[in-house]
Amino acid sequence: MHSLKDSAWADSIWGTSIVKHTKMEQLESNLPVITITTNTPLNAQKKVGAKMSIGDYEGDIGIKLRGNSSLSFNQKKYTIETRDENGNELKAALLDMPAGKDWVLLAPYNDVSMARDPLAFQLWRDMGHWAPRTQMVEVLMDGEYLGVYILSEAIKRGSSRVNIPKLQAEDTEGINLTGGYILRIDTYNEEDATFPSKVPGIGEGSMNSQITWSCIYPKKKNLQPEQMAYIQNYIDEMEQAIQSENFADPQQGYAKYIDVPSFVDYFIHTELSLNADGYKRSAYFYKERQNADGTGGKLFAGSVWDYNLAYGNCNFCNADKIDAWCYEGGNTQPTPALWQRLLQDPAFRKAVKERYQSLRKTSLSNKAIIDYIDQHAQLVAQAKDRHFKEYPELLENEHVKKDNERQTQKDGQQPQGMFGGFGMFGRVGGFGGFPMMQGGGFGGGNAISWFAAYRVSSYEEEIKILKQWLANRLDFLDQNIDRFDKDFEPRIQKPAERAPMNNGGFPFFPFPGM
Repeated sequence: MHSLKDSAWADSIWGTSIVKHTKMEQLESNLPVITITTNTPLNAQKKVGAKMSIGDYEGDIGIKLRGNSSLSFNQKKYTIETRDENGNELKAALLDMPAGKDWVLLAPYNDVSMARDPLAFQLWRDMGHWAPRTQMVEVLMDGEYLGVYILSEAIKRGSSRVNIPKLQAEDTEGINLTGGYILRIDTYNEEDATFPSKVPGIGEGSMNSQITWSCIYPKKKNLQPEQMAYIQNYIDEMEQAIQSENFADPQQGYAKYIDVPSFVDYFIHTELSLNADGYKRSAYFYKERQNADGTGGKLFAGSVWDYNLAYGNCNFCNADKIDAWCYEGGNTQPTPALWQRLLQDPAFRKAVKERYQSLRKTSLSNKAIIDYIDQHAQLVAQAKDRHFKEYPELLENEHVKKDNERQTQKDGQQPQGMFGGFGMFGRVGGFGGFPMMQGGGFGGGNAISWFAAYRVSSYEEEIKILKQWLANRLDFLDQNIDRFDKDFEPRIQKPAERAPMNNGGFPFFPFPGM
């Protein structure tokens, strides 16, 4: 254990946001403490060398900033790669998690409960699938306290992670060409191997309808042209089969291409979460290799990732409406049309109903979920006060209330044009359905309010609200999924072509997808 020592404040600048962190030489905590020492300023493009100490690991790492809009938050996210002393990749077992070289420090900055990502991952594991393992930690970087973090495995191929065969460069034909692959629907950049969907997405008010797939394993630098052509053709055939007239045919329809039980579970998991980014951001899939007899080799849904704006913690894309459905699409990025199409098959709906009602007796019971949240709250009970002292803007207090009141009055005095009353940025419900910033524009003001559906004045209040929200959401699903094999009629929007935006896969504003 270590002793706690406060000293001066240090300033660091990212964009227009000034971040102040408490100087600490040592930290006493019931949580594991990660100590990182950097030699080079961090950036969001390329990992730089640093030293890290945590548990039994003390050695070299590569580290970079992580995220889109979260880069302007006071608490940053980080991608970490464990390395040997020569700077080469090194698999390491951190805090009793299986050995790997790729890790993520998730910042629960806009999730006051600090529980949403760990809860989502745990629920997916309890449903019988692999999801990133996590450990709650506190972080010191260069002698500065950065708060409570979620140390997480990254979604990578491996025997203890996404357990699919390793594709070699020579695997360009036959059975070996069929797998394995890891795919994602999300933002992307020039380092990603991407291809556009031939099926437009859906969403009322979406800026465009283009769905873009990324192949993240193998990486672009290792992906052979034959492999890229194969996986693109497979996704094209799968999506077009789902939209065809015979989509429900057991032999030639969607069941020929996808692992139906995993898609059933992913639907249940996403709809329970009411994730504003559900299906359209941080949506992962993997494809197994076909068996020698021609069976298998289907596309699986999962793993799950990025739920800090889920479970009632978001003010856009209907995510604050307890009776909304993610599959219907939102008003930011387009939602893949395959999900609403699957619901048009009575057999798929029946499978959802039977699986959901079975899970309600076990991992999705009210008691199981509430017990997990209570255990998590107890785990961070000691560290939370330091965390909120470091980031006081996360909790509503008299100072925050007065700022919000002044801003509300200011908004009422300004003309609300296309972009609202903040120059380019308005308030919630402004341009294109994106959440708009409150107080000070990009990188300034009270960033937690950009997305929040509500504010709390204490951690205990947040936990109470989260548990009640989950109980209400489960009640809504109980009543509606019970009708899935009877009179439930999904609300359907036909995929419609819109002019794609030449924006590298990012929305016009980088808000969703943290």
